[in-house]
Amino acid sequence: MPKKIRLTHLGIVVMFGAVWGLSETALGAGLQSCASLASGSIMTGFALFFMAATWVVTQNVLGLSLLVAIASFFKMFDALLLSLPLQNGAVANPIFAFLMEGLAFLILIAITREKVKQNRVGQALLGGMAALLSVNLFPLVKYATGIPACVFPGTSYPLSLYYAPLAVCLSFITVPLGIWVGKEAEEIEARIKVSSRIKKLSYFFSPATLILCLAIIALLRLG
Repeated sequence: MPKKIRLTHLGIVVMFGAVWGLSETALGAGLQSCASLASGSIMTGFALFFMAATWVVTQNVLGLSLLVAIASFFKMFDALLLSLPLQNGAVANPIFAFLMEGLAFLILIAITREKVKQNRVGQALLGGMAALLSVNLFPLVKYATGIPACVFPGTSYPLSLYYAPLAVCLSFITVPLGIWVGKEAEEIEARIKVSSRIKKLSYFFSPATLILCLAIIALLRLG
């Protein structure tokens, strides 16, 4: 496993993190307390998509950690715009979810054989198992943040477990798709290297994407 992330790979991770952060904010628009029923399970599928794409590009725990850090930054930026404290359940709990999704993905990557990860069925199983593990880890959030996981109305059953089948089924699709996107990103990177002019411009792509996504969030919240 590489110990360092190349600068171009770093840029790709920043772009993935920015788009993930924006999608999290857009999907969770208006949420200021608990997730809206199945929204958390849908977000799990999105999260594993970006993690799979990032892993293909970097093959590095640090790359995945940076991705989670950027998504968490976006969540905190959104909280700032909404004047919400970081201890609010709509902020701290999703960040904990990001961490558990990343942990689950890394565990499954480590124990899954390389041959399994090379075919679509194996990639789908990887996604489903990562989703299942992460949603089962999420109820531990009350020990980390002091804020219990949201429950299904009229029950004491955590939403993450109630809608676990949705998260698993969605991740069957999003993880193979994320792996494909990661490979495409690598191919695009290789083409960019051929042209010195485009290569110079490519260094602006990731900061521009980051700024644009932050600006969109600001417009959504303040517009």
